[in-house]
Amino acid sequence: MERTLNFYAGPATLPLPALERARDEFVNWAGTGMSVMETSHRSKEYDQIHHEAMDLFKDLLGLDDDFEVLFLQGGASSQFAMLPMNFILPGGSADYVNTGTWSVKAIKEANIVASCREAGSSEADGFTRVPTQGELNLDPKAAYLHITSNNTIKGTQFQDFPDAGETPLVGDMSSDLLWRPIDANRFSMIYAGAQKNVGPSGVTIVLIRKSWVEKAKVDNLPTMLRYVTHLSKESLYNTPPSFSIYMVRNVLRWVKDLGGLAAMEERNRMKGDLLYGLFNELSDFYRSPVEPASRSYMNVVFRLPSEELEKKFVVEAQKNQMVGLKGHRSVGGCRASIYNAMEPAGVQVLVDFMREFARVNG
Repeated sequence: MERTLNFYAGPATLPLPALERARDEFVNWAGTGMSVMETSHRSKEYDQIHHEAMDLFKDLLGLDDDFEVLFLQGGASSQFAMLPMNFILPGGSADYVNTGTWSVKAIKEANIVASCREAGSSEADGFTRVPTQGELNLDPKAAYLHITSNNTIKGTQFQDFPDAGETPLVGDMSSDLLWRPIDANRFSMIYAGAQKNVGPSGVTIVLIRKSWVEKAKVDNLPTMLRYVTHLSKESLYNTPPSFSIYMVRNVLRWVKDLGGLAAMEERNRMKGDLLYGLFNELSDFYRSPVEPASRSYMNVVFRLPSEELEKKFVVEAQKNQMVGLKGHRSVGGCRASIYNAMEPAGVQVLVDFMREFARVNG
Protein backbone atom coordinates (compact mmCIF):
# COMPACT_ATOMS: atom_id res chain seq x y z
CA MET A 1 0.00 0.00 0.00
CA GLU A 2 1.28 3.46 -0.88
CA ARG A 3 1.39 5.56 2.28
CA THR A 4 -0.02 9.07 2.49
CA LEU A 5 2.41 11.87 3.30
CA ASN A 6 1.17 13.02 6.70
CA PHE A 7 1.98 16.64 7.58
CA TYR A 8 -0.48 16.88 10.49
CA ALA A 9 0.80 18.66 13.61
CA GLY A 10 -0.34 15.85 15.92
CA PRO A 11 -1.06 13.07 16.26
CA ALA A 12 1.61 12.94 13.64
CA THR A 13 3.38 10.58 11.32
CA LEU A 14 5.32 7.72 12.91
CA PRO A 15 8.40 5.91 11.57
CA LEU A 16 7.38 3.07 9.28
CA PRO A 17 9.81 0.58 10.95
CA ALA A 18 8.19 1.32 14.33
CA LEU A 19 4.73 0.70 12.88
CA GLU A 20 5.82 -2.46 11.06
CA ARG A 21 7.32 -3.87 14.23
CA ALA A 22 4.04 -3.24 16.05
CA ARG A 23 2.14 -4.88 13.20
CA ASP A 24 4.31 -7.99 13.30
CA GLU A 25 4.04 -8.29 17.08
CA PHE A 26 0.44 -7.17 17.48
CA VAL A 27 -1.26 -10.52 18.08
CA ASN A 28 1.66 -12.56 19.42
CA TRP A 29 4.15 -10.32 21.17
CA ALA A 30 7.47 -11.74 22.36
CA GLY A 31 6.16 -15.30 22.06
CA THR A 32 3.56 -14.74 24.79
CA GLY A 33 0.57 -15.64 22.60
CA MET A 34 -0.89 -12.25 23.56
CA SER A 35 -0.83 -8.68 22.31
CA VAL A 36 1.23 -6.23 24.36
CA MET A 37 -2.12 -4.51 25.02
CA GLU A 38 -3.32 -7.63 26.82
CA THR A 39 -0.23 -8.10 28.95
CA SER A 40 -0.11 -7.13 32.62
CA HIS A 41 1.95 -4.03 33.34
CA ARG A 42 3.35 -6.03 36.28
CA SER A 43 4.67 -8.82 34.06
CA LYS A 44 8.37 -9.32 33.43
CA GLU A 45 7.71 -9.12 29.67
CA TYR A 46 6.18 -5.65 29.90
CA ASP A 47 8.79 -4.56 32.44
CA GLN A 48 11.47 -5.11 29.82
CA ILE A 49 9.76 -2.71 27.39
CA HIS A 50 9.15 -0.13 30.10
CA HIS A 51 12.75 0.01 31.21
CA GLU A 52 14.18 -0.19 27.72
CA ALA A 53 12.22 2.95 26.81
CA MET A 54 13.52 4.69 29.94
CA ASP A 55 17.10 3.67 29.19
CA LEU A 56 16.85 4.79 25.56
CA PHE A 57 15.76 8.28 26.63
CA LYS A 58 18.69 8.52 29.03
CA ASP A 59 21.11 7.25 26.40
CA LEU A 60 19.92 9.42 23.51
CA LEU A 61 19.85 12.62 25.58
CA GLY A 62 22.93 11.86 27.67
CA LEU A 63 21.02 12.40 30.92
CA ASP A 64 23.05 12.30 34.11
CA ASP A 65 22.30 9.96 37.01
CA ASP A 66 20.07 12.52 38.76
CA PHE A 67 17.44 12.25 36.01
CA GLU A 68 14.49 9.90 35.98
CA VAL A 69 12.10 9.16 33.11
CA LEU A 70 8.38 9.18 33.87
CA PHE A 71 5.50 8.01 31.68
CA LEU A 72 2.37 9.91 32.72
CA GLN A 73 -1.06 10.63 31.27
CA GLY A 74 -3.10 13.75 30.58
CA GLY A 75 -0.82 15.27 27.96
CA ALA A 76 1.31 18.37 28.35
CA SER A 77 -1.88 20.18 29.37
CA SER A 78 -1.94 18.29 32.68
CA GLN A 79 1.68 19.28 33.27
CA PHE A 80 0.65 22.93 32.96
CA ALA A 81 -1.05 22.52 36.35
CA MET A 82 0.93 19.68 37.93
CA LEU A 83 4.24 21.53 37.59
CA PRO A 84 3.26 24.66 39.58
CA MET A 85 1.28 22.55 42.08
CA ASN A 86 4.47 20.74 43.02
CA PHE A 87 7.13 23.43 42.80
CA ILE A 88 5.67 26.89 43.52
CA LEU A 89 5.68 27.24 47.28
CA PRO A 90 3.09 29.38 49.12
CA GLY A 91 3.87 33.04 48.50
CA GLY A 92 6.27 32.15 45.70
CA SER A 93 6.15 32.56 41.94
CA ALA A 94 7.63 31.17 38.74
CA ASP A 95 8.87 32.85 35.56
CA TYR A 96 7.39 32.02 32.14
CA VAL A 97 8.54 33.05 28.67
CA ASN A 98 5.49 33.68 26.51
CA THR A 99 5.94 32.57 22.90
CA GLY A 100 2.31 31.95 21.97
CA THR A 101 -0.67 29.66 22.43
CA TRP A 102 0.86 26.86 24.51
CA SER A 103 2.81 29.26 26.71
CA VAL A 104 -0.39 31.25 27.27
CA LYS A 105 -2.19 28.09 28.37
CA ALA A 106 0.66 27.13 30.71
CA ILE A 107 0.65 30.63 32.25
CA LYS A 108 -3.11 30.50 32.74
CA GLU A 109 -2.96 27.19 34.58
CA ALA A 110 -0.03 28.29 36.74
CA ASN A 111 -1.98 31.35 37.87
CA ILE A 112 -4.99 29.19 38.77
CA VAL A 113 -3.09 26.90 41.14
CA ALA A 114 -0.31 29.25 42.26
CA SER A 115 1.29 32.41 40.86
CA CYS A 116 3.60 33.18 37.94
CA ARG A 117 4.93 36.15 36.04
CA GLU A 118 5.79 36.80 32.42
CA ALA A 119 9.55 37.07 32.22
CA GLY A 120 9.58 37.75 28.49
CA SER A 121 7.23 37.78 25.53
CA SER A 122 7.17 38.13 21.76
CA GLU A 123 3.46 39.02 21.67
CA ALA A 124 4.17 42.56 20.46
CA ASP A 125 5.64 41.02 17.31
CA GLY A 126 2.71 38.67 16.81
CA PHE A 127 4.75 35.75 18.18
CA THR A 128 6.76 35.68 14.95
CA ARG A 129 9.98 35.19 16.90
CA VAL A 130 11.25 34.03 20.28
CA PRO A 131 12.62 36.53 22.82
CA THR A 132 16.38 36.92 23.12
CA GLN A 133 18.30 36.50 26.37
CA GLY A 134 18.70 40.28 26.66
CA GLU A 135 14.93 40.77 26.54
CA LEU A 136 14.22 38.53 29.52
CA ASN A 137 13.48 40.01 32.93
CA LEU A 138 14.29 37.13 35.25
CA ASP A 139 13.46 36.88 38.93
CA PRO A 140 16.38 35.20 40.76
CA LYS A 141 13.90 34.03 43.41
CA ALA A 142 11.59 32.33 40.89
CA ALA A 143 10.68 28.71 41.58
CA TYR A 144 11.66 27.92 37.99
CA LEU A 145 11.91 29.43 34.50
CA HIS A 146 9.52 27.82 32.00
CA ILE A 147 9.91 27.86 28.22
CA THR A 148 8.01 26.27 25.35
CA SER A 149 10.79 25.19 23.03
CA ASN A 150 8.72 25.03 19.83
CA ASN A 151 5.45 26.71 18.84
CA THR A 152 3.47 24.42 16.54
CA ILE A 153 0.97 27.13 15.61
CA LYS A 154 3.21 30.12 14.94
CA GLY A 155 6.14 28.07 13.65
CA THR A 156 8.81 29.44 15.99
CA GLN A 157 11.51 27.56 17.86
CA PHE A 158 14.29 28.27 20.36
CA GLN A 159 17.61 27.58 18.65
CA ASP A 160 19.41 28.51 21.88
CA PHE A 161 17.84 28.04 25.30
CA PRO A 162 17.78 30.89 27.83
CA ASP A 163 20.36 31.01 30.59
CA ALA A 164 18.36 30.67 33.80
CA GLY A 165 21.34 31.05 36.11
CA GLU A 166 20.72 29.21 39.37
CA THR A 167 16.98 29.02 38.72
CA PRO A 168 15.68 25.57 37.67
CA LEU A 169 14.95 25.51 33.94
CA VAL A 170 11.81 23.72 32.71
CA GLY A 171 10.99 23.01 29.08
CA ASP A 172 7.76 22.01 27.39
CA MET A 173 9.26 20.16 24.40
CA SER A 174 6.09 18.47 23.22
CA SER A 175 6.74 19.19 19.57
CA ASP A 176 10.51 19.00 19.23
CA LEU A 177 11.92 16.59 21.81
CA LEU A 178 14.71 14.51 20.20
CA TRP A 179 14.91 16.61 17.04
CA ARG A 180 18.60 17.34 17.69
CA PRO A 181 21.24 16.89 20.40
CA ILE A 182 20.72 19.28 23.32
CA ASP A 183 22.35 19.77 26.69
CA ALA A 184 19.39 18.28 28.53
CA ASN A 185 21.33 18.37 31.79
CA ARG A 186 20.85 22.16 31.87
CA PHE A 187 17.21 21.47 32.71
CA SER A 188 15.55 20.41 35.93
CA MET A 189 12.55 19.09 34.01
CA ILE A 190 11.54 18.47 30.41
CA TYR A 191 8.05 17.33 29.51
CA ALA A 192 6.38 16.41 26.25
CA GLY A 193 3.18 14.94 24.92
CA ALA A 194 4.47 12.06 22.81
CA GLN A 195 2.06 12.43 19.90
CA LYS A 196 4.07 14.87 17.82
CA ASN A 197 7.70 13.76 17.71
CA VAL A 198 8.16 10.74 19.98
CA GLY A 199 5.23 8.34 19.61
CA PRO A 200 1.45 8.04 19.60
CA SER A 201 -1.05 9.92 21.73
CA GLY A 202 -1.80 8.65 25.22
CA VAL A 203 1.50 9.04 27.05
CA THR A 204 3.31 12.09 28.40
CA ILE A 205 7.08 12.02 28.80
CA VAL A 206 8.50 13.71 31.90
CA LEU A 207 12.27 13.85 32.36
CA ILE A 208 12.91 15.17 35.84
CA ARG A 209 15.69 15.53 38.36
CA LYS A 210 15.24 13.39 41.45
CA SER A 211 16.97 16.02 43.57
CA TRP A 212 14.41 18.61 42.46
CA VAL A 213 11.49 16.33 43.24
CA GLU A 214 12.82 16.06 46.78
CA LYS A 215 12.15 19.80 47.17
CA ALA A 216 8.57 19.62 45.85
CA LYS A 217 5.65 20.35 48.14
CA VAL A 218 3.27 17.42 48.62
CA ASP A 219 1.03 18.57 51.45
CA ASN A 220 -2.61 18.68 50.37
CA LEU A 221 -1.78 17.43 46.87
CA PRO A 222 -3.73 14.42 45.59
CA THR A 223 -1.52 11.34 45.35
CA MET A 224 -1.68 11.11 41.56
CA LEU A 225 -0.62 14.75 41.17
CA ARG A 226 2.64 14.32 43.06
CA TYR A 227 5.77 13.67 40.99
CA VAL A 228 7.23 11.75 43.91
CA THR A 229 4.41 9.21 43.63
CA HIS A 230 5.36 8.29 40.07
CA LEU A 231 9.08 8.60 40.71
CA SER A 232 9.01 6.15 43.61
CA LYS A 233 7.11 3.55 41.56
CA GLU A 234 8.90 4.07 38.20
CA SER A 235 5.61 5.24 36.61
CA LEU A 236 3.89 2.04 37.72
CA TYR A 237 1.88 3.39 40.66
CA ASN A 238 -1.22 2.87 38.52
CA THR A 239 -1.71 1.16 35.16
CA PRO A 240 0.37 3.09 32.62
CA PRO A 241 -0.57 3.59 28.94
CA SER A 242 1.39 0.45 28.12
CA PHE A 243 0.76 0.24 24.37
CA SER A 244 1.71 3.90 23.89
CA ILE A 245 4.92 3.28 25.86
CA TYR A 246 5.60 0.22 23.72
CA MET A 247 5.28 2.40 20.60
CA VAL A 248 7.54 5.06 22.12
CA ARG A 249 10.12 2.32 22.69
CA ASN A 250 9.84 1.34 19.02
CA VAL A 251 10.36 4.97 17.94
CA LEU A 252 13.35 5.45 20.25
CA ARG A 253 14.93 2.28 18.92
CA TRP A 254 14.46 3.63 15.37
CA VAL A 255 16.14 6.91 16.34
CA LYS A 256 19.08 5.07 17.85
CA ASP A 257 19.42 2.73 14.87
CA LEU A 258 19.53 5.73 12.51
CA GLY A 259 22.51 7.10 14.37
CA GLY A 260 21.01 8.98 17.31
CA LEU A 261 20.28 12.67 17.66
CA ALA A 262 23.20 13.91 15.57
CA ALA A 263 21.84 11.98 12.58
CA MET A 264 18.33 13.16 13.42
CA GLU A 265 19.41 16.81 13.36
CA GLU A 266 21.14 16.36 10.01
CA ARG A 267 17.98 14.98 8.36
CA ASN A 268 15.72 17.52 10.09
CA ARG A 269 17.80 20.48 8.96
CA MET A 270 17.88 19.04 5.46
CA LYS A 271 14.07 18.94 5.40
CA GLY A 272 13.66 22.43 6.83
CA ASP A 273 16.24 23.90 4.48
CA LEU A 274 14.39 22.41 1.51
CA LEU A 275 11.21 24.28 2.44
CA TYR A 276 12.78 27.53 3.58
CA GLY A 277 14.98 27.48 0.50
CA LEU A 278 11.87 27.25 -1.66
CA PHE A 279 10.42 30.28 0.10
CA ASN A 280 13.56 32.24 -0.81
CA GLU A 281 13.36 31.01 -4.39
CA LEU A 282 9.66 31.79 -4.83
CA SER A 283 9.30 34.68 -2.38
CA ASP A 284 6.69 36.36 -4.60
CA PHE A 285 4.37 33.36 -4.05
CA TYR A 286 5.27 31.69 -0.72
CA ARG A 287 5.95 33.79 2.37
CA SER A 288 7.17 32.75 5.81
CA PRO A 289 5.88 35.13 8.52
CA VAL A 290 8.56 33.97 10.99
CA GLU A 291 11.83 35.81 11.55
CA PRO A 292 14.63 33.64 10.11
CA ALA A 293 16.52 33.20 13.40
CA SER A 294 13.38 31.82 15.08
CA ARG A 295 12.08 29.53 12.33
CA SER A 296 10.99 26.08 13.41
CA TYR A 297 12.43 22.93 11.88
CA MET A 298 9.39 20.98 13.07
CA ASN A 299 6.43 23.14 12.02
CA VAL A 300 6.95 25.24 8.90
CA VAL A 301 4.20 27.84 8.51
CA PHE A 302 3.68 29.82 5.33
CA ARG A 303 1.24 31.98 3.41
CA LEU A 304 0.25 32.15 -0.25
CA PRO A 305 -0.84 35.31 -2.12
CA SER A 306 -4.51 34.84 -1.13
CA GLU A 307 -6.75 32.76 1.11
CA GLU A 308 -8.43 31.37 -2.00
CA LEU A 309 -5.11 30.03 -3.25
CA GLU A 310 -4.37 28.59 0.19
CA LYS A 311 -7.63 26.65 0.14
CA LYS A 312 -6.90 25.43 -3.38
CA PHE A 313 -3.38 24.43 -2.34
CA VAL A 314 -4.65 22.29 0.55
CA VAL A 315 -7.28 20.59 -1.63
CA GLU A 316 -4.90 19.81 -4.48
CA ALA A 317 -2.24 18.57 -2.09
CA GLN A 318 -4.71 16.13 -0.59
CA LYS A 319 -5.56 14.86 -4.05
CA ASN A 320 -1.85 14.10 -4.35
CA GLN A 321 -1.84 12.13 -1.05
CA MET A 322 -0.44 14.92 1.09
CA VAL A 323 -2.59 15.72 4.13
CA GLY A 324 -2.45 18.06 7.12
CA LEU A 325 -1.20 21.15 5.28
CA LYS A 326 -3.93 23.53 6.45
CA GLY A 327 -2.70 26.02 9.03
CA HIS A 328 -4.10 26.08 12.55
CA ARG A 329 -7.62 27.50 12.66
CA SER A 330 -6.49 30.38 14.91
CA VAL A 331 -4.00 31.78 12.38
CA GLY A 332 -4.96 30.38 8.96
CA GLY A 333 -2.47 29.96 6.16
CA CYS A 334 -0.62 26.69 5.62
CA ARG A 335 1.64 24.53 7.75
CA ALA A 336 3.87 21.55 7.08
CA SER A 337 4.79 19.59 10.19
CA ILE A 338 8.01 17.76 9.38
CA TYR A 339 8.79 15.90 12.59
CA ASN A 340 11.52 13.28 12.94
CA ALA A 341 9.48 10.55 11.25
CA MET A 342 8.79 12.54 8.07
CA GLU A 343 11.28 11.27 5.53
CA PRO A 344 13.37 13.80 3.54
CA ALA A 345 11.98 12.21 0.37
CA GLY A 346 8.48 13.16 1.55
CA VAL A 347 9.49 16.80 1.96
CA GLN A 348 11.05 16.72 -1.50
CA VAL A 349 7.73 15.51 -2.93
CA LEU A 350 6.01 18.43 -1.18
CA VAL A 351 8.56 20.94 -2.47
CA ASP A 352 8.17 19.66 -6.04
CA PHE A 353 4.40 19.96 -5.72
CA MET A 354 4.71 23.50 -4.33
CA ARG A 355 6.99 24.58 -7.15
CA GLU A 356 4.53 23.27 -9.76
CA PHE A 357 1.56 24.80 -7.92
CA ALA A 358 3.27 28.20 -8.00
CA ARG A 359 4.06 27.84 -11.71
CA VAL A 360 0.45 27.08 -12.59
CA ASN A 361 -1.18 29.57 -10.23
CA GLY A 362 1.38 32.36 -10.03
